[in-house]
Order: sequence, then structure tokens, then C-alpha cells
Amino acid sequence: MRSNTRARPRCEVELRYDEWQLRLRVRDDGKGIDPRFLIEEGRAGHYGLHGMRERAKLMGGKLTVWSALDSGAEVELSIPAARAYATSASTWRSWFARKFSRESVQRSHEQQRRSDPDSVG
Repeated sequence: MRSNTRARPRCEVELRYDEWQLRLRVRDDGKGIDPRFLIEEGRAGHYGLHGMRERAKLMGGKLTVWSALDSGAEVELSIPAARAYATSASTWRSWFARKFSRESVQRSHEQQRRSDPDSVG
């Protein structure tokens, strides 16, 4: 193996959600994004990052991109919970929000303790 051979880029994905926002962050240690493509207008006839920013804004969110040549890139999308978790105009919370609510997680733990009397907790 040559000494200047570069290892394969690594990619990391982080998804966080809480009662305030949904946040998705993707980062890698690859070649980075050419700064010309990071400008607000993007390339003529292409809507890549510019289109993604517009879509995030339409949902009340924000798309942020950090990058440097030969240093990888990081893209973060954050969307307010009220928009990210809504499934309809009904008053019911979305399946996602119900599934991972504090009460649901507590019920799940209680059910596990009842079904396994030897469990600690």
C-alpha cells in the first residue's frame, strides 16, 4: 500500500428528536464540498443544496452546511417539532411522537419489569 493512499471516507449520521425539534446531522471525512457549490445560488440549472435549504425553510426549519476541501462535510437539518411530528390537522399526536414519548417509554419499562421479575430497576 502506498503511503499517500487515503483510507475510505467515514460517514456518521445522528438523529435527535425531542419536544422542541427534530435534528438530522450527517458528517463525513471525505473530500469536502467545493465552496462554489455552497453559495446560496448553487450551480445554474441545479437545485441541490439551494433547493434543500428552501424546503427546510418551508417547514420552518433550517439546513446548514459546513465543509472544507479535503476535510469532509457536515450537513444539519433542524425542523421544529410542531412541523416535524405532525401527521394531520387532527388533535392526535403523530405515531412517532406517541411511540417515543416519555410516558410510552415508561410504560414499556414497566411492562418489561412485570414480565421479567428478575430484572433490575
